[in-house]
Amino acid sequence: MKNLRIGIIGGTGYVGSELLRLLIPHPEVEVTMVTSRQTVGEYIFNVHPNLRGLTQQKFVPMDINELQKNCDLVFTATPHGGSVNLVPKLLEVGIKVIDMSADFRLKNPDDYEKWYGWKHTHPELLKEAAYGLPELHRDEIKKARIVACPGCMATATMLPLVPIVKAGLVENKRIVADLKVGSSGGGSKPTVASHHPERFGGVRPYKVVGHRHIAEVEQELNAFTNEAISISFTPHAVNMVRGILSTIHTFPKQPLTNKDVWKALRGQYEGEPFIRFVKYQKGSYQLPDPKVTLGTNYCDIGFEIDEHANRLLLFSAIDNMVKGASGQGVQCMNLLMGIEETTGLKSTGFHPM
Repeated sequence: MKNLRIGIIGGTGYVGSELLRLLIPHPEVEVTMVTSRQTVGEYIFNVHPNLRGLTQQKFVPMDINELQKNCDLVFTATPHGGSVNLVPKLLEVGIKVIDMSADFRLKNPDDYEKWYGWKHTHPELLKEAAYGLPELHRDEIKKARIVACPGCMATATMLPLVPIVKAGLVENKRIVADLKVGSSGGGSKPTVASHHPERFGGVRPYKVVGHRHIAEVEQELNAFTNEAISISFTPHAVNMVRGILSTIHTFPKQPLTNKDVWKALRGQYEGEPFIRFVKYQKGSYQLPDPKVTLGTNYCDIGFEIDEHANRLLLFSAIDNMVKGASGQGVQCMNLLMGIEETTGLKSTGFHPM
């Protein structure tokens, strides 16, 4: 019997769509309210046609009193800067919150001025917010009132790096992350850059230095080392809709063997339900490929040692809309509400795709 009542604020975007896709069939929750500013009164399936036949709900206005009456937990799927003043009001009326934006990811309020260009109006909540990466913060998530879901590219960068940095295997000041990102990472509102004729067939570097996700990557990695981490981080827009492939160049402090790297990776992630190791000598998918993760909550991690150039190459692949956003949010919800962690997230995806 479904008895946990879930609301979604900002349900018209891609993150809201994926939350609905995962939550509507979830066996232990019921989606009771989905808010929107522009599409109030519209059927949800008119905006998200893949949900046709699964729900007859309509979008409703955002109303704190109605949310308090009808929801135990709310996902805030608003643009960056849209939830910073909303979340405190939800907490005040006793609603737990999973925030899908960047508004509560960073612990130092000064970082919001540096990386996002605005002053955080509720810095008192930053230390309280659990960072929503279950592989690192499972216990904090279980006890939280507010969970701040990580960025998609931050997720794809941190998960392969944490075990390596924690084990002290590489130089902390020479880490280079190169990310290939699908167009859905830009959100559902088109721009000239995301217009199909402009994007199709291209590989476009963007925000090549100073990307905002650097802040949370360095924040989380610095918790595992006494020597400050510095990340070089450059994304590329590529000709796919979903998925991220992260290729991370690191430089070992001393010669490494495959056994050294396996020890670090398995020591960190053995038994993790959504981490898969991909390093094979035959077949078409010898290293992580985002195509294999589409529609799933998995992060695939692999590596290769380059003895010639003294590099350790790390690879990770995720679906940016699932493990990079909504799936991770549902995983956090399960932990927070005392539900078995993998519930509603066991899809294996599709092949071929």
